[in-house]
Amino acid sequence: MSKSLYATMKALPGCREKVRDLLIALAADVRAEPGCERFVVHTLAEDPNFFHVEESYRDEAAFRTHISNEHGRVFNKAIETLVEDGGSKVVFLDTVI
Repeated sequence: MSKSLYATMKALPGCREKVRDLLIALAADVRAEPGCERFVVHTLAEDPNFFHVEESYRDEAAFRTHISNEHGRVFNKAIETLVEDGGSKVVFLDTVI
């Protein structure tokens, strides 16, 4: 069964473009992972500083591989001073249908 989640983060004042650019680069790396099924980045229509990232991986093993990749660690370190609370908030999902 696939592993799905979403992550949210809000860019600090003046940091939106930098966070956006980091997410674009991360998306290219994550989408190249063999087990990645979906990696889509959104902003909220009413607040473009708020980012919402939807992710799905083939299975738990693919997700474990994903979180062990260097590009994710580099991204998480880079956003520490750019987003509220120093990182993203991750919510794991269970598929209903």
